[in-house]
Amino acid sequence: VQLQASGGGLVQAGDSLRLSCAASGLTFSNYNMGWFRQAPGKEREFVSVIRWTGATYYTDSVKGRFTISRDNAEKKVYLQMNSLLPEDTAVYYCAATRVVLSSITNAAYYNYWGQGTQVTVSS
Repeated sequence: VQLQASGGGLVQAGDSLRLSCAASGLTFSNYNMGWFRQAPGKEREFVSVIRWTGATYYTDSVKGRFTISRDNAEKKVYLQMNSLLPEDTAVYYCAATRVVLSSITNAAYYNYWGQGTQVTVSS
């Protein structure tokens, strides 16, 4: 299984970025696909997930600014990030899991991880 994240970059506060994650080696449509991020000196934190059903969940700090989506035919998951803030600066990781809903925000339950893509937001 491979997950390849891309789309990060250096932007200014208020700008937008779209992250992509291409999956291979798994039955993509059966998996919940999540995005996590890790800032320097901090633990990896949940950002968003889209379940295999299409249901979406977000951490409170990105609600209304970020949108997660998936394309099962292309085996890709996307994270559209608008109105970026300096505190969004982190390495963003995509991940895959088939865990039940109650554990879906817990990184420990994700089986597969991408390599991460750096997002830097300047003030």
